[in-house]
Amino acid sequence: MTGSRDGAITRAARQFDDGSFEAGLARLVAHATQSQLRESHPDLRSYFTDVLAADLSDLGFTFDVLDNPEADAGPVLIAERHEEDARPTILIYGHGDVVVGQDDRWRAGLTPWTLTRDGDRLYGRGTADNKGQHWINISGLRAVIAERGSLGFNCKILLESDEEVGSRGLREFCRIHRDRLESDVLIASDGPRLDPARATVVLGSRGIINFELALKLREGAHHSGNWGGLIRDPGVVLSHAIANLTDARGQIAVPEWRPTSLTPAIRELLVRVKVSGGENAPAIDRDWGEEDLSPEERVYGWNSFAVLALDLGAPDNPQNAIQSEARAVCQLRYVVGTDPDDILPALRRHLDANGFEDVTVTPTRMSGMRATRSDPENEWVQLAVRSIGETIDGEAALIPNIGGGIPNDIFAEDMGLPTVWIPHSYAGCNQHAPDEHMLAPVAREALQVMAGLFWDIGVNGT
Repeated sequence: MTGSRDGAITRAARQFDDGSFEAGLARLVAHATQSQLRESHPDLRSYFTDVLAADLSDLGFTFDVLDNPEADAGPVLIAERHEEDARPTILIYGHGDVVVGQDDRWRAGLTPWTLTRDGDRLYGRGTADNKGQHWINISGLRAVIAERGSLGFNCKILLESDEEVGSRGLREFCRIHRDRLESDVLIASDGPRLDPARATVVLGSRGIINFELALKLREGAHHSGNWGGLIRDPGVVLSHAIANLTDARGQIAVPEWRPTSLTPAIRELLVRVKVSGGENAPAIDRDWGEEDLSPEERVYGWNSFAVLALDLGAPDNPQNAIQSEARAVCQLRYVVGTDPDDILPALRRHLDANGFEDVTVTPTRMSGMRATRSDPENEWVQLAVRSIGETIDGEAALIPNIGGGIPNDIFAEDMGLPTVWIPHSYAGCNQHAPDEHMLAPVAREALQVMAGLFWDIGVNGT
């Protein structure tokens, strides 16, 4: 074995300091991989073949860009570097697609497809979600290979291009290619750190299910003067149906939606952390959500209900009429300890029991990401926590799951892998919004963190 751990970490930091990390990220950001726009789908494949191909080849990876079994979904890249059968195999996941650029809504001087440095911020679509994050991990691999001459372990990289549309086809793809993807652990990066100033290890994710509540009472709208007080108003009825799902402070009222997994052990993990979205994040409403839970327990250990959209009449041009129908798109983010197969049936029972039998419930897009959580005592988790702590000379935050949804259930449940997520973003990054950015200090530290972890796996993995 040649080189040293400190040498690999120094090389990783140098990639940031000499501008090579930013130059590479700029190439990635310039590719408008908007999976939500069908006309951008050719860019999804060329992101792999024309943008990342040279970097992966230079690092000794062989790779294939394969069709997604879902006809309308973007392709999937599998890259492999095999060093020795006796060594462990690490699977790295990420996604090359981004949400729509919203070009005309970025502040003056910024565009989504040009990486722009402004102080400590690196602006561009995908800097936080997820191009910047998997570029950090690839760059960490590069630092270790340059220092040691090898990784010391086998590595597989799985990059999809449909995550922003719900990872369509990914489950089936992993089933078809299960033997090729077989690994000992998933190490991946997505989502935000607990706090931008604190490196974080995440054990899984909350699940997500979106659904539509709708009520159609009749055909056509009717004059509110002639018919007000005589016919039911779907807006009023649906509002009461929605309000029946929580109390006035958002505490969940559907019994089956209240999880059973906020154990003393999970509470102990969360006592040691403090949630923060950074300086531009909204203030936490202390009087919202479960009254007896801390903010950390609410977002990492509990379920949350949200109304994403309401549709009734024409708010910009309202008419004096009682509408015929109303719709709302709602969402439940849920943790392990909630039966995912009973979420919508439980909602149906709850609505029926409270007199809302005519309100329909229909699942919508993004209904398939299930809640997951690795064992905090798992050896891979503990290795990551120790390694990161050594690199940053402090304690990494360990949280049971991120608040958002990622397709981790495919790896944790279908493939049976322990999963370790190390996010390189923060909650105030404007992910999915104009002015998306990555924090330069977080990126630099993350490069060192990943180089240190990959070095340690190469030393300790057997």
